[in-house]
Amino acid sequence: MTASDTLCSGCKENSLALMKTQCIPHSSLPGTSALFADYLADFQRLKGFYRHDPNDPASIRRAASEAEIPFERRLAVVSALRRINGDSPALDLLATPGTVAIVTGQQVGLFGGPAYTLYKALTALKLAQQLNERGIPAVPVFWLATEDHDLAETDHCWQFGLDRRPTRLTARVQGLAGQPVGSQLLDAVPLDDLRTVLDGLPYADEVVERVAAAYQPGRTMGEAFRHLLADLLGGRGLLFLDPLDPQIREIAAPFLLEAFERTDELSVAVIARDAELKASGYHSQVLFEQQSSLFLRIENGRRIAMRHHDGAYYHDTRWYAPGELTADPATLSPNALLRPVMQDYLLPTAAIIGGPAEIAYFAQSEALYSRLLKRMPVMVPRSGFTLIDARAHTMLDRFDLTLLDCFQPEGLLRERIAAKLLPADLQRVFDTTSAAVIESTDRLCESLDAFDPTLGAAMRKSAVKMRYQLEKNRGKAAREALRREKRITENAARLSGLLYPERHLQERLYSFLPFLAWQGFDLIDTLYENTYRTCPDHLLLTL
Repeated sequence: MTASDTLCSGCKENSLALMKTQCIPHSSLPGTSALFADYLADFQRLKGFYRHDPNDPASIRRAASEAEIPFERRLAVVSALRRINGDSPALDLLATPGTVAIVTGQQVGLFGGPAYTLYKALTALKLAQQLNERGIPAVPVFWLATEDHDLAETDHCWQFGLDRRPTRLTARVQGLAGQPVGSQLLDAVPLDDLRTVLDGLPYADEVVERVAAAYQPGRTMGEAFRHLLADLLGGRGLLFLDPLDPQIREIAAPFLLEAFERTDELSVAVIARDAELKASGYHSQVLFEQQSSLFLRIENGRRIAMRHHDGAYYHDTRWYAPGELTADPATLSPNALLRPVMQDYLLPTAAIIGGPAEIAYFAQSEALYSRLLKRMPVMVPRSGFTLIDARAHTMLDRFDLTLLDCFQPEGLLRERIAAKLLPADLQRVFDTTSAAVIESTDRLCESLDAFDPTLGAAMRKSAVKMRYQLEKNRGKAAREALRREKRITENAARLSGLLYPERHLQERLYSFLPFLAWQGFDLIDTLYENTYRTCPDHLLLTL
């Protein structure tokens, strides 16, 4: 049973015949790294960088058998989770030896962050459900990345309204520079701006109401994020883990202390792994140099990065002796490479649901997993969606466009659509004239070559200019045709704004809120049903 087999039991029953879905390979999407593409399609090249082949039928079952943690630690984690999750069957199941965790997570961005946050959670829910059906007790866990201190990445979100144009909303928060984002207090929440952007969408009022219930001034960013996601996915058994919880930090302290005491060994291993990746033709996702540290420190409410040199640590002008840091290991905070290892020290993780960049950097983290835990979960790609309506679907059909054709600047997409609007007889004349010019100038160039090669070369340059001018005039005619079709111009802008906003994939820029305001809360059920049901890659879904 592979990750793809488990999550994609009906891949061969793709509903393309209904023209409602289209499966897009990850390798065709903009920005896909060579490492992630090979992870999915050519794992043999990467078998030294990961513990489990996602295409191996035994991967998840093997990872589940290795995932057991000490019973005392399991109960301590369950006790900590009960504080923010309350009592639930999922927690009772997690307290039982042999139960594994299917883990995903995300930064606690404003209004839930990008849409793929929801897709990650749904993928974890689906895989946990399917493992339970196959006799492997499993619970889904969402790791709230509250320790992250990059406020500039989390204090805003992107929404769209009836025109499908991207609008950025930003919150004002109270906090120190470098303070973990999850602990920063909401000061001014842009609810009125959200209401304005979503105005006119059928379910806008209900969306704003539910967002307002979660994002209340005085709550932290982490609390508001959790309340919103828990509200949207309520009753599905998703558990939330906050690494800033003091109880969680105390449970993790022994792990952090061991990793800190082995920092020289671990740093050498990461640097060696980076060299191996580069030698194999890949680049490292997380920069790690000789003086880089696997640790940050939470001090006076701030999360500060530290550098490592000659057995000591420093930040700006402050130096720390190792004993000063190990005196209270709960104040240590793992970097991006060590964080998932700490996560899987705390949890009996069989699989991690991640995006392309996350899965790629686990090739570096494996060097830490093998030394600290001697086990590692399966890395499972999250489900990915691009959502369109019948109007956008009709536009794609009319102009013979694919989703990949739309991954270009709006101006280029508009030009492509414009070319399709030229009257057929005019298009034929342009084609005939272009072919005639090419044939005539090629013949003339051959004759000039025989007479005087320098004249032949000059003629070739002139021929290129003639062809350029001909295509330039074809473009002008196409733009005039587009100008006469005002509604097509508007639809082209709408299509570009929906499918490739700000030159990003839809799921990577937009919040999931406008989709709910547009389609209603039953959309979550639709997405869950389509999570890896017909496509193990990226699904274009017509709603």
